[in-house]
Amino acid sequence: MKEFTYLVTDELGIHARPAGLLAKLAKTYPGTTVTVTKGETTVKASQLMKLMGLGVKQGDHVTVTAEGPAEEEAIIAMKKFFEENL
Repeated sequence: MKEFTYLVTDELGIHARPAGLLAKLAKTYPGTTVTVTKGETTVKASQLMKLMGLGVKQGDHVTVTAEGPAEEEAIIAMKKFFEENL
């Protein structure tokens, strides 16, 4: 399992556009589960509505994990996505 913690700097947090792109990216790693955790709540990054339901705002810390056969590639791609979009 690979993971990283990220401080969200986007003023709108994880809103519809980046959440949709994030869910789409997470689905490109079949057999690998990518999750996003805020506080005590963890959701699969591939589930758009649950991802948006986390209510991630600017200044929130989230933990992203990847577990499975492509976890290394997935976590690198996720970290890059968060740095460029959130």
